[in-house]
Amino acid sequence: MSTQPHNTRPTPERIFSTLIAFRDADALRTAIELDLFTAIGEGTDQATALAKKTGAAERGVRILCDFLTINGFLAKKDSRYALTAESAAFLDRRSPACMAGLAGFLGTKEMRDKSERLIDAVRKGGCAQTGGDNSQPNDERWVAFARSMAPMMIPAAQFIAGLLRASEGAPMKVLDIAAGHGVFGITIAQQNPQARVVALDWAPVLAVAGENARAAGLNGRYEARPGSAFDTEFGEGYDAVLLTNFLHHFDPATCEKLLGRVHAALQPGGRAVLLEFVPNEDRVSPAMPAGFSLTMLTTTDAGDAYTFSEFERMLRNAGFAHSTLHPVPGPPQCVIVAEKA
Repeated sequence: MSTQPHNTRPTPERIFSTLIAFRDADALRTAIELDLFTAIGEGTDQATALAKKTGAAERGVRILCDFLTINGFLAKKDSRYALTAESAAFLDRRSPACMAGLAGFLGTKEMRDKSERLIDAVRKGGCAQTGGDNSQPNDERWVAFARSMAPMMIPAAQFIAGLLRASEGAPMKVLDIAAGHGVFGITIAQQNPQARVVALDWAPVLAVAGENARAAGLNGRYEARPGSAFDTEFGEGYDAVLLTNFLHHFDPATCEKLLGRVHAALQPGGRAVLLEFVPNEDRVSPAMPAGFSLTMLTTTDAGDAYTFSEFERMLRNAGFAHSTLHPVPGPPQCVIVAEKA
């Protein structure tokens, strides 16, 4: 049965726009590379001046800025451009919340090539290229991730620190698995002077986390433990184990294996803390968490965006009796907390 409103004829506009949606990504990536958003934020707001500042052609800059205005990243009045609130917060490099570095990971040729082979991934049921086994080292990719994604993770990191009541200052031993940039463990330690963090990841990635930990003044309370999350000795007696943006890379059996190791590393009453894209049970809403499954199809051998009931089952099979779901304010992710009895 048709869902079109009465007296409304279907149009091919969405089909056309979707088939050329690569323009949107290319335009945003180009503007970031030219540092257009920072230039406009600093007051260079006309095509002629922007062209001179960025070393690009005036015609090119004008057309690009108009396209960014059409897509909602800029505003335009007469011949002057201005940042939207979103662009000012997240794309102007002067902003502490700037996420322009995302293009250094999400916009790489490797990511685009994998997406372009979607038909092969659909036929195979997983990444069509080598490199889909994310349990193995891939230093270049994950160092880029660590250097690019930290600003995007700050709201979730602060939310997790709040759930763990880090600011109350009780002694706390934390294991941060696949630590990457280290923001999650670092945030807890910043809020709690008695927190000690063990960060686990591949050695080149931990170098980035170490830089961030030193910048945060955590010398002596931040330990780097290089190696695989599936093989490296965790230690024991942890009050919290962080698994942030990690389990979606693997199938349920692999997730359960890792969660079993986490359960063993926690002290009684300790908590496993997961940060994930969690779609509703219908698997088609909300749009961004549900759509994340397609990214996992093209970039991993067996990963997925799992529902809360699926995470509950994995956690239960790993020994956790109870888990709770906590939507992160702002970002389209959820925190799942499971306590060891």
